[in-house]
Amino acid sequence: MKILVLTWEFPPRIVGGIARHVEELYPELVKLGHDIHLMTVEFGSAPHYEVVEGIKVHRLPIAASDNFFHWIVNLNASMGEHGGKLIQQEGPFDLIHGHDWLVGDAAIALKHTFKIPLIATIHATEFGRNNGLHSPDQHYIHNKEKQLTYEAWRVIVCTEYMKQEVHRALDTPWDKIDVVFNGIRPEKKRPLQGRDRLDFRRRFANDSEKIVYYVGRMSYEKGVFVLLNAAPKVLWEMGGRVKFVIIGGGNTDRLKAQAWNLGIWAQCYFTGFMSEADLNQLQTIADCAVFPSLYEPFGIVALESFAARVPVVVSDTCGFPEVVQHTRTGITTKTQDADSLAWGILEVLKNPGYAQWLVDNAYQDLERRFSWVHLAQQTATVYQKVVQARSQTAWS
Repeated sequence: MKILVLTWEFPPRIVGGIARHVEELYPELVKLGHDIHLMTVEFGSAPHYEVVEGIKVHRLPIAASDNFFHWIVNLNASMGEHGGKLIQQEGPFDLIHGHDWLVGDAAIALKHTFKIPLIATIHATEFGRNNGLHSPDQHYIHNKEKQLTYEAWRVIVCTEYMKQEVHRALDTPWDKIDVVFNGIRPEKKRPLQGRDRLDFRRRFANDSEKIVYYVGRMSYEKGVFVLLNAAPKVLWEMGGRVKFVIIGGGNTDRLKAQAWNLGIWAQCYFTGFMSEADLNQLQTIADCAVFPSLYEPFGIVALESFAARVPVVVSDTCGFPEVVQHTRTGITTKTQDADSLAWGILEVLKNPGYAQWLVDNAYQDLERRFSWVHLAQQTATVYQKVVQARSQTAWS
């Protein structure tokens, strides 16, 4: 099959989990014999066209804009124009696959113009992120999501929880939604050895300190403030010998003020943006990974920690309990409950044998449930279902 993929992020442009998803899914689909053209946004000095692990990547210029929503309009205009030329020059295409509402207008326009069935992957919803809709901007995004799922022949989501959310929040028919987990390439997490490992670790903590880390956006829904509220109890139980490493770009002023007011400033290290190479290494030297989200459709960061062989503590929100099996592959704690989160972290730090058992189980789970080879085959099954249905449909 020939597939046209639309995504607003693709490495080296990484905003959230979509970049990792598309970067690692589509090479496996190429191996299955599919021809993948992927349109995304230009970024830095990255080539406007290149072949990445068999994916034909087209990075498009976006006209200058006044704000985020204006930028989205220009993004879709560029994708619509370039996508139309691509379909005429490289076609016929069997499917269009759009990732989230941001590329929805272009995906829908190309669908109708060229009569190509559309598949949409919904990675999160505006309703879920905000626990409802509370502003005109949120209603606008919500309506775009509804339009995309309405126009899509099939909708792919990453967990059973998200299937329920998309059905409930976006009025998408239950039998139109397919669940395909996210995956991970565990081979990317190769630990340093010997002196190199020790020197790298000392960039973040003293030899006597355990390292507890968070990586992700600094938005409210990620719950970093819950981790900071849990930190004093952890430090008290551990005699102060813990360093909390907070990784991620964005505005951290509020969180830094919280750490200062809690009296834990000296035990916190806000790194800001961290390169992928350094992050891969830090994950392998940490003693505990903590993701205290208030909203998390899946949580690829948990899989990254599985791959790095670091024990994981997460909140029990949304899709996390499907990914992290409590007391088997990690520990789930009560959402937005600092005492519960502190308990989970201490379970890991105080019981190294138990922590290692969790790590071993989690690593085995990667191959069993989160291998991109298997997930690509599941995605291809959705593709085949749509192509078969399209062949039996008169599209006037």
